[in-house]
Amino acid sequence: MHLTLLGSTGSIGTQTLDVIRERGDTVTALAAGRNLDLLEAQVREFRPRLVSVEESVLPEARERFGSLATVIADPAEIAVQDADVCVNAMSGLKGLAPTRAALEAGRAVALATKEAMVISHHLIWEAAARGGGRIVPVDSEHTGVYQALTGEHLDDVAELILTASGGPFRQGPADLSQITPAQALRHPSWSMGRKITIDSATLFNKGLEVMEAASLYGVPVSQVGVLVHPQSIVHALVRFRDGSLKAQLGPTDMRLSIAYAIDAAPTGMRFPGDVRGARRRGEVAGHLGFSLSGQLEFSAPDLARFPCLALAYRAGETGQLAPTALNAADEVAVDAFLEGQLSFLGIARVLETVLDESPSGELTWDTLEQTDTWARRRTAELIGSEVKR
Repeated sequence: MHLTLLGSTGSIGTQTLDVIRERGDTVTALAAGRNLDLLEAQVREFRPRLVSVEESVLPEARERFGSLATVIADPAEIAVQDADVCVNAMSGLKGLAPTRAALEAGRAVALATKEAMVISHHLIWEAAARGGGRIVPVDSEHTGVYQALTGEHLDDVAELILTASGGPFRQGPADLSQITPAQALRHPSWSMGRKITIDSATLFNKGLEVMEAASLYGVPVSQVGVLVHPQSIVHALVRFRDGSLKAQLGPTDMRLSIAYAIDAAPTGMRFPGDVRGARRRGEVAGHLGFSLSGQLEFSAPDLARFPCLALAYRAGETGQLAPTALNAADEVAVDAFLEGQLSFLGIARVLETVLDESPSGELTWDTLEQTDTWARRRTAELIGSEVKR
């Protein structure tokens, strides 16, 4: 299989290359940011013909490995390259334009950029309809839902249920006001990037996933539930209107969901809920011997302790521009927390104010960009006020 990969030096990107290496697939193009040491190693191993980097490091990249590949600055050019599947592992808003470009070019996208579905929902599906592109999600929870829905009728679904480990603060400490970035980065189950790890500690990441699931599968946000499941073995469940439940289980290894998304993407979703399933190309990372012995626990999330999840539900139910504003606010707030400029509890306070003040109006590509810009500016102002508290 021929693949393009955006975000190759991040956590999902490097694990995608693990899958590609194991299967012997071909990488035709890579997009990364500024980590040229890792990117150069990837270019030398996988020999893509086209590589994208951030504009600020473009001259250095061309000097270091320009003899091996054409080096450019626009990741959207990577996304539209002819390939069986485009894996988009770029985080945050910067992954949106390449996603749109890939779908409008008719590409099959294995999508790890959850923000694309969260903040632009119907716009992304319209892009897919215009160009003939297809989408399969990469997140373990959403590939879990995808697999559980295969062979089922969407009209028979009563509820989609996503699981959450509960993060590092599920059981304590009682007082979260003095939490440090180092503490918040110690996730108990998954190995992920810094931003998503902090979002998992606040449960905001699960809120993003709730909004993403609603957009992917065409159900109301109120029809997407969350269960805290510390073992992280059950990734998602679907409850049907007859009362039965289907669950997808597996080890805490993103390579499994990455491999499934790659396999499913060429015949993936053309519109919300268009689930078709996929043939699996064999064992991934030696997981056939994975043991299911032990206890599986489930509980409801504590929305008072983790208000960011409640804010995400509220934004999803409000719709239009509210998810865009909340997502932008979180990106800025998490950066500030990691830099020591905002407390752990301050993240939720800032997000709530931005959501309260979020502009109303129809979601378009123009209003999306305007709202994102406004929310980032307003969040920075609020962080300044938090510092003075």
